[in-house]
Amino acid sequence: MIHTTAHPTVAELTRAHRSWWPWAVLVIVLLGTAASNGKNDVDHPVALGVLLVVVATLPSVLPPLPGRLAGLALTASGALCGLYFALGYADGPVFLALPVVTFLVAATVPVGRWLPGALVGVGLLAAGLWARWEWHADEPHKSLWQAIGMVGIVLAAGAVATATRNRFEARAERVERTATEERLRMAQDLHDGVGHGLAVIAMQAGVALHVLDRDPAAARSSLEAIRATSREALDALRVELATIAGEAAPRRPAAGVEAIPALVDRIRAAGLPVEVIGDPTDLALLASPVGEVAYAVVQEALTNVLRHAGADGATVAWEAGSGTLALRVSDDGRGGAVQDEGMGIGGMRARVTAVGGTFRAGPLAHGGFEVTAVLPR
Repeated sequence: MIHTTAHPTVAELTRAHRSWWPWAVLVIVLLGTAASNGKNDVDHPVALGVLLVVVATLPSVLPPLPGRLAGLALTASGALCGLYFALGYADGPVFLALPVVTFLVAATVPVGRWLPGALVGVGLLAAGLWARWEWHADEPHKSLWQAIGMVGIVLAAGAVATATRNRFEARAERVERTATEERLRMAQDLHDGVGHGLAVIAMQAGVALHVLDRDPAAARSSLEAIRATSREALDALRVELATIAGEAAPRRPAAGVEAIPALVDRIRAAGLPVEVIGDPTDLALLASPVGEVAYAVVQEALTNVLRHAGADGATVAWEAGSGTLALRVSDDGRGGAVQDEGMGIGGMRARVTAVGGTFRAGPLAHGGFEVTAVLPR
């Protein structure tokens, strides 16, 4: 079953805000700050220092802030840490506050949202360290190296979070691309299998009605062909619907070039004369994926002849070249320019180009329509 999520990156990363470790950091900051300042003679209440550091760390346990508020949270965290140092409080777990908040904010917003706030915040923290040295006779070299270290740690935390975020985004894009490709594949399989079956059924039903009174045997033959074709189409539909619903369903092996004769016979039984030109051994040389593409091209082209061309006959021809095989399906119907490639011609073109071939479809000069695929061998 295919699952898609509008913003899987944000959903995955925000779980970090609900995990245990930011709360553990908050407790460590609270207890550690109280302990480190309780052993020192400070000019201000210890409770005030603890409050400043706890509030500076608080954004790490709150839900992610949107937009510019994320950058403001970093600025505020750095400002509170800077005020803590400027008031002369001691070193301690306060150095965890801004890096932790930076990591968690950078994990949920783009670089342009968190980097300015982080730079301002760490600048205010460094200013607080300078103020503690200037106003409280702290060691100048220690304050300088602490400021330099905090700049590096904060930026490193933001860079690691951004790299993690980018990895999640890349994974989410791969998942979404895979889901989209699977949906397109299922739609293409339904179009090819069920659409072809319905076209043959409609043609066979017309033949049966036409000969019902004067040739009951021919009508019976058409009805039997309708029964067989409808079973195949229903099987294909059942498999794809089961896949969409998430049920376990064995996928039918894709038909290859060995199924082209049976395909041509079905089309002929539907009332459309089909001429086949080419050496069967040339088709047998196609590798399995390319052979499946060849079958899909013939199937879709002949189905289009049945449904749209109003033709009296069709031709399936192939010719081996140097490392390639040119496959051509043409008819003598009404022709006309390709108005909308849709899933028919568009699907054939996508299949052929996916295996390294070239594709062309368009009206013939003398009337009719031709589909040509040059496939690698």
